[in-house]
Order: sequence, then C-alpha cells, then structure tokens
Amino acid sequence: MFRIRSTISPSFAEAALLSTMIIAIMALCIIKFDSVPHMPILLAVLLLITYGLMKKVPYNKLEEGLVDGAKAGLGAIFIFFFIGILVSSLMMGGTIPTLIHLGFQFITPHFFYAIVFLVTCIVGLSIGSSLTTVATIGVAFIGMASAMDISLAITAGAIVSGAFFGDKMSPLSDTTNLASAIVQVDLFEHIRNMGWTTIPAFFISLIGYGILSPNKEFQELEQLNEFQAGLLQTGMIHWYTLIPLVLLVILSIKKVPAILSLALTSVVAILISYFHHFISFSEVLNILFYGFTSSTGIEAIDSLLSRGGINSMMFTIGLVLLALSMGGLLFTLGIVQSLLMKVESSLKKVSSVIAATAFTAIGVNTLIGEQYLSILLTGEAFQAQFKKVGLANKNLARVMEDAGTVVNPLVPWSVCGIFITNVLAVTTLDYLPFAFFCLLSPILTILFGLTGKTLTYIEEK
Repeated sequence: MFRIRSTISPSFAEAALLSTMIIAIMALCIIKFDSVPHMPILLAVLLLITYGLMKKVPYNKLEEGLVDGAKAGLGAIFIFFFIGILVSSLMMGGTIPTLIHLGFQFITPHFFYAIVFLVTCIVGLSIGSSLTTVATIGVAFIGMASAMDISLAITAGAIVSGAFFGDKMSPLSDTTNLASAIVQVDLFEHIRNMGWTTIPAFFISLIGYGILSPNKEFQELEQLNEFQAGLLQTGMIHWYTLIPLVLLVILSIKKVPAILSLALTSVVAILISYFHHFISFSEVLNILFYGFTSSTGIEAIDSLLSRGGINSMMFTIGLVLLALSMGGLLFTLGIVQSLLMKVESSLKKVSSVIAATAFTAIGVNTLIGEQYLSILLTGEAFQAQFKKVGLANKNLARVMEDAGTVVNPLVPWSVCGIFITNVLAVTTLDYLPFAFFCLLSPILTILFGLTGKTLTYIEEK
C-alpha cells in the first residue's frame, strides 16, 4: 500500500509520541526561537535515526529511507530551478514590471484584497499551477501593496487563497488530476463535485477580502506617482512584455509539461528583453542564476524588482530535500503506517470516516510537509473505509483536495509554505490567518460530512 516499506512496526503509542515530539520541535524552533525550518527538521531526522538504531534497524536501511524520501522531490526540485529562471526572465523581459504598472492604472485600495483574490483565482484556474501563479502575478500584487502601504500579510493571504483555488479546481492542475486518478474518478466529475465545498468557500473568502479592503484614498499619492514614474524610467514597460505570460497560459491549456512550459516562457522573455535593452550572454547567464538586479536608484523599485534566479531557490530546494528525507524515515520506521492503521480501525460512521480522512491529510501535510504525499497517502489509506460506509469515491477525492491540496501552504515547513514565503517575502505565519479559502475548505468538508449534505452514495446513479 505504501511507497516505502517499513522495517519495523512500532506501537501506536510510540508512533504518536514521536510524531508529537517532531511537531513540538518544529513549532518550538520556528515560533519560539525564530529558526529557519531546516534546523528543526535536521533535529527531527536525528531523533528518528536515534529511534531506529535503538530498535536495532540497520543504519543502511535508515539511510535508504532518507534517500528514497528525497527521491520523491526530484521532480519538484527541477521545477523550482525553472521557476527561479522564470522569475528572473520575467523581470529582465519586463513582464512583471509591466503587470505592476498596469495594476496601478486599474486597482485602487477600494476592494483591493478582493480584486487580488479574484485575479489570482482566474490566473490559477487558467494555468493550473499555484506556485507559478504566486511567482508571477503574486509578486506583482505584493509590489503594488508595498507601494500603496497596504498590509502585505492580507495581500499574501488573498494571493495564496486565489492561487490554491486554481490549483484545486483547474483541470490542468497536477493535484486535481492526481486526486481523481488515485480513486479512479472522472476528472470533470471530480471538479464538479468539489464545487459543493469550493463555491461557498470562494464567496465567503471574497466577502471577507472585500470587508478587509481599505475604504480610503491613498494617503501619499505623490509617492505613488513617483513609484509609477520610476517604473516607466526602467524602459521595460511595454505591451509586448506581456507576451510571455500569454504564452505560459496557452502552453498550460495545451497541457505542455511544466518544465517545458517554464523553459519556453523564459526563453521568450529573454528574447523580448532585447527589444528594450541589450544584455550580453554572460550577463544573461548570471541573471538566470543570481537573479535580476534593478539599478534605478529608487530604493522601493530596486527592492521590488531585484529577485529571481536559481540561487533564490536554493533555500527552498534544501528544505524540500530535508522534509522529504524526514518523510522517508517516517515511512521506513513504520510510524506513518502505524498511525493510519489505528485511525482506520476505529471508523464506522460516515461523519467519522470523512473527519478522519481530512485530519489525516492535514496531519501528513503538517508532519511531512508534502502536498502530493498527503493526497497519495490519504487516498490509498481510506478507499476501503469509504466503501464500507457506502460512500462513492468522488467524496474521498473531494476530501483529499479540501484538506490536502489547500492546507500545504499553511504549514511553515511545507514545500508550498517555504516557496511562498521565499517568493513573496511574507512569512507563512503572517499570511496564514488571512488565507481564508485555504482555511475554510477543510472546515466545510468536515461540516458537510457531519450533516451528510452533498454526499454521494455508491448506490446513487
């Protein structure tokens, strides 16, 4: 059933104690001591290795677990490389600066957060990638919020909510296709069924962002005008700089693989950069690795536009490898399996099955920090339980997305949480209270499970 075979079978009490200790170590180091997530994960890895050695597990088996866990993230790591290149390319080509400038033409503080949420929903739905949405249009919105002196935490919350709405509901999304494939449900039937929880979460979030949006005019209009003028002085604000973004959407619709889409878009953005300024090939290579550096002399603009590059992804990549290696150890030592078997054996009611499924997806996200594993593991573990209580598999697919896909960005040490923090420069704990859509989705799926509403049973046609 599980991707990595366990070498031992710990008791539920041991598995629960170790899991609690790992979560406590991470929470204490990150919240209390303001540590980067890498250190508590390393401490957790050492804790698990110590436990394994005490249980007479050969060290080479523990090492294999670490390596096997890390292997699961290689695909994501290559995508991160190309996202770093994409961000620096879009900066160099003028795409993101143009988006920011256009945003200032049409967006006001009135309903700002609601507009951010709506636009990121549309972009996320169009391209099916939450992280790409955050790294492109999300960066532009953070720049606008910074220039308008509007809360970056709420803006980031709206960006994350919209991006993961798209990640959850787009037929182009990896997670959406993965969830439907695991439980063998038609993709579009799965998307339609998710509407029962997604649509209420969408409208509640939209109203919330509308209420929180500023209701006053700019206090420093002159400063804002200077910011817009500074953007124009870069010489990168042109209509044609939006071509790479259009290309990215088209490639996504055509279901071109993510790495190829990111690479082709980056190449086009680099070529477009030569329309407004010449950069030598050696400079291009440096920018792609170290990131684009703005030198307008205006501190706010230079701070906003100086970003991207492969090097900017190294923090994220290191953390992904560590988090997944820890996950590999958790599987190798049978800790995850022990926890899931205990949960499975105590489920008899529809409401308890759905609640347990949701909490398992949330737990895997919290413990391992990996979005795909939360979907895979939850889907594999609970299919039999859903069948026992007479629930159709599309209910399971919906819960997997409601509590798996959209919860990952809320975990500070998760793949998505770290990536978003790195790209938007807003910590996970800062934007978490304002990621309304991500918070509401698991709550609504559990509530519908308790009431029995919107559920489909096996005997139903």
